[in-house]
Amino acid sequence: MSSRSAFDLSGSAPSSFDPGPLIRKHRTADATLTVTAQGAPLAGQEVVVAQRRHKFLFGCIGGDFIPLANGEAPAPDQPAAAGSQEVADLWLDVFNFATLPFYWGWFEPERGRPDTERTLTAARWFADRGCVVKGHPLVWHTETAGWLMDLPNAEIAKAQVDRIRREVTEFAGVIDMWDVINEVVIMPIFDKYDNGITRICREMGRIPMVRMVFDAAREANPQATLLLNDFDMSAAYECLIEGLLEAGVEIGVLGLQSHMHQGYWGEEKTLATIDRFARYGLPIHFTETTIVSGHIMPEEIVDLNDYQIPEWPTTPEGEARQADEVVRHYKTLLSHPSVEAMTYWGLSDGGWLGAPGGFVRVDGTPKPAYEALRSLVKDEWWLPPTTMVTDDDGRVRFTGFLGEYEVSAGGRTAVFTLDEPGGATVEAAI
Repeated sequence: MSSRSAFDLSGSAPSSFDPGPLIRKHRTADATLTVTAQGAPLAGQEVVVAQRRHKFLFGCIGGDFIPLANGEAPAPDQPAAAGSQEVADLWLDVFNFATLPFYWGWFEPERGRPDTERTLTAARWFADRGCVVKGHPLVWHTETAGWLMDLPNAEIAKAQVDRIRREVTEFAGVIDMWDVINEVVIMPIFDKYDNGITRICREMGRIPMVRMVFDAAREANPQATLLLNDFDMSAAYECLIEGLLEAGVEIGVLGLQSHMHQGYWGEEKTLATIDRFARYGLPIHFTETTIVSGHIMPEEIVDLNDYQIPEWPTTPEGEARQADEVVRHYKTLLSHPSVEAMTYWGLSDGGWLGAPGGFVRVDGTPKPAYEALRSLVKDEWWLPPTTMVTDDDGRVRFTGFLGEYEVSAGGRTAVFTLDEPGGATVEAAI
């Protein structure tokens, strides 16, 4: 929990940590590209090399655009600009990884009538635009289906397993990544209100519960990437992970939440947190991150959901602080080799808790944080179309961020990838 005062706008103190050398070490390749045409090196010719997408998953939630993808009017409970084509264009210009909502209470408020077609249309909309798509979550005690309360525990467990199999099967090939179960540490002791998922987790225990739902997801799509996700960064989450691994539960990725409504973590805390969870040898995704551009939530608030105020405006001073902290946070994450993805929890203001946590104001205009992030993703960490001349062996050399590239010459184009950091030798036939 942050120790900063409730309305401190100064931001955290600058750190002496320099992420630049580590970002270059872990995220770039020194490429030697050999270009061939009709089986022979294309010697002494101009070629244009350009990056097409990043390997690192720069993510953001995409639920605001479900109406747009389905040709519907914006949802009545969201700011008018949030789901607009203009804001979607801003989203697509930076992000390559979308998280779509599968909260059971929203997705299937009436048993047997899931919102499959609309959500699948939205998932395809993102996939058609080159994005990886993840579903969030398959299991969670909050926002779960109310009708579970009418069932005995054994039937709740069966309904949960059936639900997982249905979604993972029907969305396979479009969504092949899932937050399988969310916030298990608190799940069996959650006491805000009674719900079916807490009931069965309390009866089964955390580890059997996680095993049951991961097994169901794995059986439905053996190729899927399956995440365990939590906000609890205490030793309790570490103990849960260790127990699951000792029990042989096959976790694909560890999800770490980092909602910073009470102040930016800073480089040291962020790196220390990553190191604690990297020791399990699993990839890490920062699954839910928020950095606000208004006043900081009071430090005495334990559950962020308890902070409900009529208005929480963005401010010029807060926007400057947010831009600085966003850049520092992304650079810190990319400096650590275990982190493979980062999902920001909402492009537009007025989302979760009504916080000014977005990169875009409620009127649809981008904040400094948006421009700062875009300058990293599409400038500092990006190779624009660049003209090079091949040597006598058809080779060009360049340094680029890991991801997908294309090389063009004489009206022909070939695609190649840089998958691993360090030296890379690749060929492209055009």
